[in-house]
Amino acid sequence: MRADAARNLEAVLTTGARMLADDPSSSIGAIAAEAGVDRRTVYRRFASREELLAAIYDSRLAAVEDVVRAARFTETTVPVALHRYVEGIIEVNRRWPVELTRMRAEPSIQDRRSRLSTEVDAFLQRATHEGFLREDIPAGWASRLLIQLLHLASKEDMEAPRAADLLVETFLDGIGAR
Repeated sequence: MRADAARNLEAVLTTGARMLADDPSSSIGAIAAEAGVDRRTVYRRFASREELLAAIYDSRLAAVEDVVRAARFTETTVPVALHRYVEGIIEVNRRWPVELTRMRAEPSIQDRRSRLSTEVDAFLQRATHEGFLREDIPAGWASRLLIQLLHLASKEDMEAPRAADLLVETFLDGIGAR
């Protein structure tokens, strides 16, 4: 793909994610205009609004997969891996703010999301076994709490590294082992 075509595609996808997060009924024409490309350019790439939505969701999910790989859950100390993961997810949530609920029903999407959840849950179990998290909290509590803290941190008006510092400190002090 040519460099300008790649830039245009990236602009359409990230603009679409942002606009659809603000207004789920945003049209392809409005997204194209905001991205600075012609509507026909978008329609040459995506035959329908549903194809555009699927591409946005796929891009978001690929970014999350990259963050999970970069966190190195099994090779890195728990606090460092947690910080890498949190900072990366905050950046993903800000770049790809749309959460397309109807895309979750797609079998390939479900499989990818399930693998990611399994990796995060295994990491949180490791954190518990290594004494970073309390053992007396209900099953799944740490995971659900982390998701909520990530959503909150993603909306804060602070740089991602600082938001990650605050989130990790809050998470480990709040349910961290004493």
